[in-house]
Amino acid sequence: MNENIRLFRPLFKGLPIIIIVMLMCFLLAKKYLEYVTPMYESTAKLKLADNLEGVPSANTVKNLDAFTSTNKIATEIEVLKSSNLLEKTLKELPFELEIYRKGKFKSVELFNTSPILVFRNFKSNNIEDKRYTVNVLSEKEYIISDSDGNLEKKGRFGQPIKIDGESILINLNLNFIQSKSNIKIIDHYEFEFLSKQKLMDKVNGNLDVTSVDKDVPVVRINYKSNVPEKTALFVNKLAETYIKDNLESKFKVANATVDFIKDEIIKSRSKLKVSENNIQNYRDSKNIINVKQESETDLRRIAQLKVQQTNVRMSLDAVKALNKYISSGKNNYFDLAINFEAFNDLLSTELMKNIKRLQAEKKDLLITYTPENEKVKVIDDKLKDLIDYQIESVKNSQRDLQIKYNELTKDINAAESIFVGFPEKEKKLTILDREFNLYENAYNILNEKRIEAEIAKSAKIIFHKIITPGEIPKKPFFPIRSVIIIVSVLLGMFGSICLIYLVYFTKAKVNDAYTIEKNSYTPIAIATPFLMTKEEIRINFLKEAIQMELKGIINEKNIIVISSFDDAKDHLFHTENFIKAFLEQGRKVLVIDATNKLKELPSDITYLNYSDLKYLSYTKTALQNEIEEKSSLYDICIINNQSVNEDRLSMLFMSLATQNLFVLDSKKTSEKTIVKVELLKNEYKLPNMWFVLNKANYHPSILKELKKLWHKYSHN
Repeated sequence: MNENIRLFRPLFKGLPIIIIVMLMCFLLAKKYLEYVTPMYESTAKLKLADNLEGVPSANTVKNLDAFTSTNKIATEIEVLKSSNLLEKTLKELPFELEIYRKGKFKSVELFNTSPILVFRNFKSNNIEDKRYTVNVLSEKEYIISDSDGNLEKKGRFGQPIKIDGESILINLNLNFIQSKSNIKIIDHYEFEFLSKQKLMDKVNGNLDVTSVDKDVPVVRINYKSNVPEKTALFVNKLAETYIKDNLESKFKVANATVDFIKDEIIKSRSKLKVSENNIQNYRDSKNIINVKQESETDLRRIAQLKVQQTNVRMSLDAVKALNKYISSGKNNYFDLAINFEAFNDLLSTELMKNIKRLQAEKKDLLITYTPENEKVKVIDDKLKDLIDYQIESVKNSQRDLQIKYNELTKDINAAESIFVGFPEKEKKLTILDREFNLYENAYNILNEKRIEAEIAKSAKIIFHKIITPGEIPKKPFFPIRSVIIIVSVLLGMFGSICLIYLVYFTKAKVNDAYTIEKNSYTPIAIATPFLMTKEEIRINFLKEAIQMELKGIINEKNIIVISSFDDAKDHLFHTENFIKAFLEQGRKVLVIDATNKLKELPSDITYLNYSDLKYLSYTKTALQNEIEEKSSLYDICIINNQSVNEDRLSMLFMSLATQNLFVLDSKKTSEKTIVKVELLKNEYKLPNMWFVLNKANYHPSILKELKKLWHKYSHN
């Protein structure tokens, strides 16, 4: 807890300084806000066309906006920031002329609130990017000068004046002046015609185009200016110019597309006609009507002929077998078994019936007659004629079937000859058809695209739109008064705190008992507070004399050496008041002064001056014997020692002491002195060292210390 108090003690001590610095920072911030030029910002939001959206079930309308490519958000942002679009926007805005009202510390731009108007007859580079000052003398006259001091001319309002080779005209803004009753006309003004490059650089520096989200087709256009009207005017005009430029680009693309498609349709139509003629000529030369149907008919006819051929061949083979069978058994014809499956026409059947009937008659006659009988012979002749006829009939049937078979074979061969070269013919026809289909499809697609392009050309719509127009800002975004004031006050507070702690740690004074205990093992005898009155001093030192006696510091015949490090004056206060306290206690005190600075001593005290340099020649033993001899008649001997820095007799007196009291001033003695004293004690083996802390727990405010320093140096 004490450590925390010690850390915050410089803060409490320097609280007046912190308050003063914070107040000064507050006043500086207020003064800064009076002279700083405010900046305003306006924002417009632009929704980009989304090709995935559109009127439901209206593909033509949906694809109107970009039927050639898909717009990307990043691409559109770069288009909005492009110099080409910015030039088109700035052509429609009165930004090239800037007029300022000139003040002592700052100039304020006048946009639509200027009492004067400046015109130039033609654009040249002579007066661009140069600032001219107009000192209005009256409502009729003015003096114009440039920033270099090379020009100073007197002119009249409404009359042209030549500067730097160009004629300009300055008029009073009567409409604005009449609308304001208390407007100040006679004043100092400045104007500047900005070149295209400077204006573009200025706009680019204040323009910011970003997307709301990478997946959302909405673009945010921000523009900053010290004139609030300019911000809203520019963002809205840029968005309108972008939409207008996009619409014009769409019309140009649509017109170019329509013209291109029409040319391609004419070319495609001629190619399609050539392809149609090629197909027609090929079909005429090859006698092709319908390849598929003709091939199916021919195949069906060939199949039928082959079926007929097969039937004829089977009949022919049967007749051949029958003929061979009859020829082999011609001599015993009646022993043959005729195969009527192979030869079963009506005539043959009738002949066989007649033969069988004649055979039956012959058998009947042979019962009655002999074979040589005329009746039997007549029947044999009839049978022979019928058999010969039948044999000849079989041969004729074989010839007829053979002829029919041969004819069928010829017909089949003729029909199959049609398919010779058919793949090549089909290939050629397929190539011609494919070429025709390609030209036909291209022709149809081009006609569809021509209709779409003509609709896009005639449709005066676009899906880019401004969803949030820019508004004239009421308050500037910079500076934010409350933030700047708060930050300034906080910076003053933290800066003063840092400075206070920097000074505190740089000075590194003893400050309190904790600092002594932290840096040394030497105990603290007493801690004397800051005392104002003589009575407080008397009572305090009587109390401290008792405390030292209780601690064993003061005994009979003691030699007490009181010392300090930098200046003997630092321990003079304690020496004088300890002497008075011991005398008041009834002790006989011997005072040895090594500084010759003791002034306020009681008259009944024994005082010896040892400040003479002759004592430098004494040995320790000689000086010790002399002092012990002189102090033997007294209760206590007090030596007012020199400062350690003088280093003449200080170490010698401290080595002779029974008790050494080393005074540390909390406001004067540096912290490193404690370590130095500790090193001296160990080096010279100084006996019974005690620290005495002067002005313990005394923490005056910085104002008091400054006041004390003021009085000190002012009196000097």
